[in-house]
Amino acid sequence: MFLLETTVTYRKIWMVAWPIILGSVAQNVITVTDTAFLGRVGEVALGASAIGGIFYLAVAMLGWGFGMGAQIIVSRRFGEKKYKEIGVVIEHSLYFLIPMAILMFLFMYLVSENFLSFLLKSEVIREASGEYLKYRLFGILFAYVNMAFRALYIGIGRTKIISWTTIVMAMVNILFDYLLIFGKLGFPEYGLKGAAIASVMAEFVAMIAFLVFIRFDAKLKPLKIFKYQPFSKKLYFRIIRVAFPLMLQNFFSISVWFLFFVMVESLGEHALAISNIIRSIYVVIMLPIWGFASATNTLVGWVIGEGRDNEVFRVLKKVVILSFFSVLFLVGLILVSPEKVVQIYTNNAGLVKDTLPVLYVICGSALFIAVGFILFNGVSGTGKTNISLTLEIATLSVYLIYSFSLIKLFDVTVAQIWTAEYVYGFLLAAFSWFYLRSGRWKGHGV
Repeated sequence: MFLLETTVTYRKIWMVAWPIILGSVAQNVITVTDTAFLGRVGEVALGASAIGGIFYLAVAMLGWGFGMGAQIIVSRRFGEKKYKEIGVVIEHSLYFLIPMAILMFLFMYLVSENFLSFLLKSEVIREASGEYLKYRLFGILFAYVNMAFRALYIGIGRTKIISWTTIVMAMVNILFDYLLIFGKLGFPEYGLKGAAIASVMAEFVAMIAFLVFIRFDAKLKPLKIFKYQPFSKKLYFRIIRVAFPLMLQNFFSISVWFLFFVMVESLGEHALAISNIIRSIYVVIMLPIWGFASATNTLVGWVIGEGRDNEVFRVLKKVVILSFFSVLFLVGLILVSPEKVVQIYTNNAGLVKDTLPVLYVICGSALFIAVGFILFNGVSGTGKTNISLTLEIATLSVYLIYSFSLIKLFDVTVAQIWTAEYVYGFLLAAFSWFYLRSGRWKGHGV
């Protein structure tokens, strides 16, 4: 039924990665479309959506991390040809993700307003961010369930399904952003609140699309998905053991980025608006990186599962090359007409002018991250997720200290603040490379 080549070729990597690249849009299309629409509303709406959006994303990344852990186990079972064990892994993942989603909803509902009040300097940004989160938090359950379904399809390499759910999600989000932010076709004009509602609706529809695909996908029958096999305490905690470091790793990563934006907010609403535009463009540049990174997790799991540890470095080399040149291609397109790119997000001439220097900075840093993310996911793909957590914490600590020092101790521009991304990309690549070369990951089971 399933066939994996004995040697992982560039074509195989691309066939696994490109639907994930498109699928990565599913997690980020909301950021891009919300920013593009809200740029026409004003700087406060742009800044508030950045703060509120990253706060939500930090919580969502706990589910993303758990999904990555499930994906690692699924890909390992796939490589071992233990297909019947894959369905029960997904079921047990949902047993964890759904209760956690309820807890995270309650956490955001009870804590977010006071938390933002403590951190943010601008009262208007604080109030607008709180309004955005009040509606956005309702999407957390749908987002967490979608993480489990993504883990399934990425882990077995049938990533085209991710593409279809992405298309559905993008269409719903764009449609309701247009209708609810600006009040078109008889809908109320909700502004920032409309963006949050549209995002929730998009995540809900994506979940329904996943359920429909799983219900009618004949190729999934050997995996025994939703056959409700007996609960296994041993399997449940095995998934948690693999996933928990990834949950913390992703949560810390986005939380540090949230703190980065909080520090930028202290420089004023204009600086925050610039950074939100940059965040949205950065997301687009990062799409191939995330796609190839997810493919790295899957492919490394496959070759180790088949007992071919010696192929891991050959796989990583090929994925690094594809990731680097894909990002270089995107950066080249952006630099052909950078003003046009920024104008997608705002028609404010002053904002466009001030955003351009920052855009040039991230175009360079993305090339470092294109290498760093692949090597880093090579570490997690081996199953040594506790090591990947350690590497991430070490990198983020330096990143945060560097950013804090620039903002608090020196009179810097927004472009200079964003040079922190170079520090992050370089250190992540260096730490991951030295660990992989050590060979300490060999012989580790999941």
